[in-house]
Amino acid sequence: MKPLLFLYILLGVWFTNAQGTISGNFSPAKDFKWLIAYELTPGGERYVTDTSIKEGTFTLTMPITAQPGMYRLVYAVPQDEFYIDIIYDKKEQITFNFSLDQGLNITSSKENKAYNNYFNAITEAQDQLMEYYENGNTSKEKFKTLTVNLNNVQKTYEEKFNGTIAHIFIKANRPYIPGQYESLELFLKHKKTHHFDHLKVNDEILQGSNFLTDKFSSYVFSALPLTINSAENLDQEVIKNIETTANFINATPISFQVKAMHQLWKIADVNAMSNVADYIFEHHLKKLAIANGNQSMVNEITMASRLRIGAISPDISWQKNGKTHSLSTMDKAENYLLVFWSSTCSHCLKELPALHKELKKFNGLKIIAVGLEDNETNWKKVSATLPDFNHTIALGKWESEYAQTFGIQSTPTYIVLDNEKRIIAKPESDKELIDFLEN
Repeated sequence: MKPLLFLYILLGVWFTNAQGTISGNFSPAKDFKWLIAYELTPGGERYVTDTSIKEGTFTLTMPITAQPGMYRLVYAVPQDEFYIDIIYDKKEQITFNFSLDQGLNITSSKENKAYNNYFNAITEAQDQLMEYYENGNTSKEKFKTLTVNLNNVQKTYEEKFNGTIAHIFIKANRPYIPGQYESLELFLKHKKTHHFDHLKVNDEILQGSNFLTDKFSSYVFSALPLTINSAENLDQEVIKNIETTANFINATPISFQVKAMHQLWKIADVNAMSNVADYIFEHHLKKLAIANGNQSMVNEITMASRLRIGAISPDISWQKNGKTHSLSTMDKAENYLLVFWSSTCSHCLKELPALHKELKKFNGLKIIAVGLEDNETNWKKVSATLPDFNHTIALGKWESEYAQTFGIQSTPTYIVLDNEKRIIAKPESDKELIDFLEN
């Protein structure tokens, strides 16, 4: 064989083995236009490539530099909601179908089929064991059958897919399996004790995926005593779990610690666990984020905490009849309404006059209107047509102090306070505002 021809063949084999594709179909086709691939890293994600989706069909040719691991395929915004996570091993030609109704169906990929089939099988086996407890069953023979099945599922997948990327997740997910009958209380105690036994916290593929952060979240918010009898007690137990988790990951890269703690903070925040969210931020996340150069995260969380439901509103002041007035010293009312608007906002000019009239029927309501303006000229004219509002101006518009303090991104924005001036609602429209006040 001629040397040059041999070289071409050799290079062709190398490129074939070093480069793969991800292709498939999205349905309904009209709802999907583009797809972006990101490599998931311990601290976030890294752009890899993108493609258009034409009539529901796409093909992503992965670059030779793409490394084996977990990849996120984003198909809409916000991208932290509309995505598909895929294992890419640098060799497989992966194909799948995705439907808004049916979800994800892997049609070709040993790695991804193994991953999905394993988690379906192990979840079903674990659910059967929990149903045994929930039904009050105490048969030791039935218990043994269920735990043997659970062990067999785990062992089968570990052996069958050894050497794959999916195996990393399968082995790390090995659940606690009792060797003999245990009461529910003892089982949950041991399950919590052994929660971290198989988690390879320093594995970069695991760090990049959602696997570890989901495991931490499950531990922090679910591995709890059966005897919790108050919200305060719940907060205390969750905080203990947070400290255990923080100690477990303290030798990992700071970027990963930020990712893990931010996930815990978001769950606490969404579930209105304010004390827990504040604890995570003040004792862990804030200093980690600063050390990681992520001041924007600190600023965002500080604002979110300041404006969360249940928080006392930041103060607002205004001038009237030569005197300074403020929200904090305002006379007692059943409710307070903060309206952030602008005299140059066409939507505001259309909506506020009608709303001004509609709000007259709420006798226990006091209203403060904050004009986000570049100058006073137009604001003075328009605000004078809304006499039932207490008016103040915020010069600098989006960069003004009040816009920054209250995180205003559009006008009009409404915030409703209770009689203690705590935030109780953030209606997204005038109609939603009226519905809230009426109900």
